[in-house]
Formats: sequence, C-alpha cells, structure tokens
Amino acid sequence: MPHPPERISAPRRASLDALLDYAWDAGIFTAGEAMPAVGLTRSTTIDALDELVERGLIRELPNAREVGDYSKGRPARRFEFCADAGIVVGLDAGRAHATTTVSDLSGEVLAREHLTLDDDSVAGRRAIMARAVDAALAVAGRDRSDVIALCAGVPAPVDAEGISPTHHEGFWQRMNPDLKDMFGAWVPLVRVENDASLAAVAEGSIGVARGCRDYVTLLAGERLGAGVVVDGRLLRGAHGGVGEMIAFDQVSGVGGAWGLGYRAAQWAREAIAAGELPPQHPLAAVPVDDISGRLVFELAAEGDAFALAIVDRVGQMLAQVTGVFASLLDPRMIVISGAVSAGVADVLVAARARLSDALHIPPPELVASQLGGDIVSTGAVSAAIELARSGILALAPLDRTVAV
Repeated sequence: MPHPPERISAPRRASLDALLDYAWDAGIFTAGEAMPAVGLTRSTTIDALDELVERGLIRELPNAREVGDYSKGRPARRFEFCADAGIVVGLDAGRAHATTTVSDLSGEVLAREHLTLDDDSVAGRRAIMARAVDAALAVAGRDRSDVIALCAGVPAPVDAEGISPTHHEGFWQRMNPDLKDMFGAWVPLVRVENDASLAAVAEGSIGVARGCRDYVTLLAGERLGAGVVVDGRLLRGAHGGVGEMIAFDQVSGVGGAWGLGYRAAQWAREAIAAGELPPQHPLAAVPVDDISGRLVFELAAEGDAFALAIVDRVGQMLAQVTGVFASLLDPRMIVISGAVSAGVADVLVAARARLSDALHIPPPELVASQLGGDIVSTGAVSAAIELARSGILALAPLDRTVAV
C-alpha cells in the first residue's frame, strides 16, 4: 500500500528539500560542504541532516579520522545519499511487448526484463503489466514494498493526470488501461507518459540531447511518435496530443507517420514487385515478407545501389518531417531513437542533404540516438527518479535500516 502523506511545515520542508536535492548528486560530503550549496545556516543544516539520516535517506559515514584521512582538530561528519533506500521502476508498456527496468534511487539498473504481450484487451494488458513489474522485481531481489516511484510509457497520448483521451476505436484506452490507478494501489508515486515523450526524457537525461533545451525525439518503430521539449520543458498539450503525428497523413511525400524501417521495407517490396531489383541481387533470395528495414539499411551500409536508392527516398521523407517540426517548433536538434537508430546513418546523410533553406532559420541537427531499443524504459526510470526526488519527503519516514 502507498505510504500515507506526512505533514511537514513549509520552512522545514524547504530545508529538507534543499539538502536532499544536494545530497542526491553530491557523493560523499560534509556539512561544511553542503552549507554554501544549499544556503542554510550551520545549525539548520545539521538539524536537516540528522532528520534525513533518521528518515533513512542519508547515511552518516565513519568520520575522516576513523578512515585515516584526518589527523588534527575535530573531524568533520561525513554523509552520503542512500541510493538503496528504495527503488524505482520504469515500464515500457508497448503494444506487443513490455520492458521493465528496476533501478535504485541513483539510476543504477538492478534488473531489466522483457515480456511479449499475448492479450490486447484492457483486462489482459493490466494483468500482463502487473506481471511484468513483479517479474522484474523478483529478478532484482526486491518486492512491491520497496518501490518508491513507478513511471509507465504507453503508445497513446497522455495528459498531465496520466489519462488518455477517448479513441474512436478504443485503441488508446487499451494501450493505457488506467495504469496510473492500477499501480497507484500499491506504489506511492506513479506517473504515466506517452512513450515518445519518455524517449525524449531519456535523451535529455543521459542521451545525445543532454544539455539541449529545444529538441524533438522521434521514436521510430513501425510508426513515428514525437517527444517534444521546448525551452527545457516536456510538452503535452491539453489532452497529451503534442507529438501525435496524424497530420503527416496530409503531407505530400510523407503520407502518414510510418517508421523509417517500415517505409524502407515497404518501398523495397514495391520496387521488387515492379521488377526493379537487379539480377543476382541479395534480396532476390529473401522471401518478400521477410524483407525488413534493417536488412535494407545493412545493404545500404555495404554500398548496395538498390538499397541506397531506397534509403535516399526514406531520407527525403525524414527531411520533410524535419522541416515541419522545424517550422513549427524551431528545435535545435531532432533525435532518431528506438531500435532502428543503430542503422540509420545513411538515412540521416540523405535527409541532411535535403533540409530546405526555405525555413529561413538554421535547420535542426539530425542525430541518431545511442540508447538502443530500451530507450522508453530507460526514460521511464529517469522520470520515476525525478518523481521520487520531488515527492519522497511527502511520504511517511522510511522504515528501513540501512547498513553503514
């Protein structure tokens, strides 16, 4: 069950917040080192440190003299954040799979598990997602009572309350079957986001967009989704629809929000059906249904002319998508993320060559993610840690004994 909220006076909460935020990233520190960073008096700093130690969020270490680093005067008390005071869970609740990552409060991964989905119903997905989280917790050697925060990413628009709008075919409700309420029954802090938005969180936290305040992350699976960050803020919109790409159905040369690999495979099959495949080509031995975007990209990387022509066409499509985002949002960077990102170097070259000067502003930098196919779960962990950092002090003191 979730921890009950604890009432803390505003001044005390501000002191604890400031010191905990400092400690979370500081490594080993002393009260003297913390004071100028948090802007508190020595007595307030010591009182806050003692309370955070009592809560199990900071541990006091042996002093400098005891570890041989100090010889004169009164040794300073040494502290560090208790990254093992709890855990967070990042869940990629995809359409056909679930990827669950469990980490400590510093982001160190304790377990990552993949599960294939075999039930697309609301009840079925709820049961599978719960099972996916429990399985990852078991691998990490933890249980539900250890979880401080959980974030789930879903292939649907999600508003600030974790709710997806009604879809005319019910798809968004199946993808996000009230996961916030379901996990909220036993997790103290829960957040649900669009999967592409969490890909953007990952890129901004530990990826190629770290330090960038204006960027778009294109999550390129079978279809494209966009996570949008403007002025350092992740955008959602009234119903979570920022980044939904149905408008590209109307863009000539794009014709829908289909993923880069999907288009490469589709156009390769169409070219083969039209008799455009050269004799003795490697694809001639591949069943048509087995032709994938990855295979086309691999052949292009080897210099195959047929594959390069397909890749050039995919690059032209990506340039048009980039131009639309550039004209509307003026991002500094567009990141191609997801499992396909490892093979899109030639696509990016083709797209960069076609970015239009008609934008009248510098075009965004087109880059490939380095975070791989687990990027949504990785971003969900980052978001869960952010949630824990902002909310852990509102929970009742943690009843855990942490060894020094």
